[in-house]
Amino acid sequence: MGQCGITSSTSSSGGQLAFYEENEVDHSIQKVYKTYNATNPDAANWAIDYVQGQLHCCGIHNYSDWENTDWFKETKNQSVPLSCCRETASSCNGSLPPAPSDLCAKGCEALVVKKLQEIMMCVIWAALAFAAIQLLGMLCACIVLCRRSRNPAYELLITGGTYA
Repeated sequence: MGQCGITSSTSSSGGQLAFYEENEVDHSIQKVYKTYNATNPDAANWAIDYVQGQLHCCGIHNYSDWENTDWFKETKNQSVPLSCCRETASSCNGSLPPAPSDLCAKGCEALVVKKLQEIMMCVIWAALAFAAIQLLGMLCACIVLCRRSRNPAYELLITGGTYA
């Protein structure tokens, strides 16, 4: 997927990283959506259905994005995948003309970017915690070495010869 920006701050470089991240996600999602085929349960199809179901979203920007996919054009059934249906819509069949209100209104791109940013923040915090533990370990080792050189109780019992 490329690089990930951590936050979309107001500074120029932060905004550029977030913009680059969204472009990468948008490009990746569009590529997967173009290959979607509801009758073929491969990983890409499963991933789209899973993301739409878990994040309660539909399409890249909204449900109308499905109208530009090969699957929508080939099937000519004027519907979107069932994973676009709202949880509260019990009779949803994915049809666009009669009941688009049964579909999730939000697109998946912004929600995926937000999830990626949350995951990256967790990774960064974990790395910082690990670095702090390593630093604390080095500090303890330095304290022990400094005390050893000052305290005669830490002298070696064997004087002279090899230490093997």
